[in-house]
Amino acid sequence: MRSTVVRLHRLRRPRRWPVVQHLASQSTVAGTPNIASAYPTPAKLAASSTPTHHHPSPPLPPLQEYDALVAARTLRSDPHQRRIVEQHLQSFYTSLLSYSPPPVPPPPSTSASTLFSRLFTRSTPSLPEEPPKNAPKGLYLYGDVGTGKTMLMDLFYLSLPPSITRKRRVHFHAFMIDVHKRVHAARAAMGMQDGGDPIAPVARDLAREAYVLCFDEFQVTDIADAMILRRLFESLLRYGVVMVITSNRHPDDLYKNGIQRSSFIPAIELLKSQFQVTDLDSGTDYRRIPRALSHVYYSPLTPENRAEIDKIFHSLATSSSSSSSADPVVANRPLTTFGRTIYIPLSTSRVAKFTFEELCARPLSAADYLEITRTFGTIFVTDVPKLDIGRKDVARRFITFIDACYESKTKLFILSEVPIFQIFSDNCASGKELISDHMRSVMDDLGLSPEVVGASSMFTGEEEIFAFARACSRLVQMGSKEWAETAGRS
Repeated sequence: MRSTVVRLHRLRRPRRWPVVQHLASQSTVAGTPNIASAYPTPAKLAASSTPTHHHPSPPLPPLQEYDALVAARTLRSDPHQRRIVEQHLQSFYTSLLSYSPPPVPPPPSTSASTLFSRLFTRSTPSLPEEPPKNAPKGLYLYGDVGTGKTMLMDLFYLSLPPSITRKRRVHFHAFMIDVHKRVHAARAAMGMQDGGDPIAPVARDLAREAYVLCFDEFQVTDIADAMILRRLFESLLRYGVVMVITSNRHPDDLYKNGIQRSSFIPAIELLKSQFQVTDLDSGTDYRRIPRALSHVYYSPLTPENRAEIDKIFHSLATSSSSSSSADPVVANRPLTTFGRTIYIPLSTSRVAKFTFEELCARPLSAADYLEITRTFGTIFVTDVPKLDIGRKDVARRFITFIDACYESKTKLFILSEVPIFQIFSDNCASGKELISDHMRSVMDDLGLSPEVVGASSMFTGEEEIFAFARACSRLVQMGSKEWAETAGRS
């Protein structure tokens, strides 16, 4: 029965699992955390002045860990999912244990960099002609929302032994923001304004940092990403990097109807030839279970609701500033992202408050929203209006903001004109006749009811419809008691 299904992507881990599930959005631009440091090493134990009697258990291989979680009733038994773990994750894990990546050359020395040397030499490192023969083939796991992709990614990543220290698990969107920053820096450092290719040095630096890369929620919607992905992945593979990727789409369906998609086809062929492409869909949706809602969304825009939101904000702000160091509410706090400054209307160091216009009517990017949600664990958004086709650009920004909150595990409080799940919906008694077959299918995949969310004619393309429906699904999840109890802890 559906009520007995246990959701897989938001698990209470056994004590031996370090909490890293949401490091994706925290691990890119500012640097990559060494997850292996969560496990004790002989040096750490020797350096400890306090005797330790209870050591964390070493990580188990993926299949053993999966079976242990099922036995502990943390996971619901799923034969299809177990086959995926056994045939793909466990096999990949075993091959990794015996894999020694080739040495990656260090960056060229810049101490003797002169105009003469830059004129007659190039800093671009020599790239191997092909991937190492002994490199394991990567994994590309795809399936609809609710098939346990993130859970399987976490299970695999946390099973890696402490001896594999050069590893990184990151949300793909955050990874690409990091890549574009590196590309910009490489162009500046190497004097490539004349059209040189900075991808090789960027790939070299990424490979030096990690030879095991795990990407969650791989998708391509931006032409800038599409144009560099083939060269980036090809270079990473040649440097001996092995990758595990999760996505909602088969490689053939990536960047559908995108601008200059023909230029992206080689990247699709690379994914299909260099990765084991595996469908995770089994007919079980682990998100479709009832969840108790927490009171974090308020509507309509009444004085009573506004007073309640203000009361909660001041309570959390006061709590934030009651520590040993003063942390008062500051107006227009500056926050630097991508070399420019944006201003936070009201905030302490951990709690921020915006009106909808302040957050979405300004030309903020996905990188801006990720920086905001990484900086502030709790965010208040007030005066959210009901949106229509005339404010489609603003609606897109709000969806991008919701995605950033989800990725950063931000606690979100909202005061809106209508119930937050319905801010995109059309004015219609039932809205059923406005739902296209594709939108109905996507909403069904995400477990959304048209009666709750309504229907929207604002979004038409496949990517837009999916982004709209996913944002609604995430708002539902972020309004749950479970989310409210665990989010916003930084």
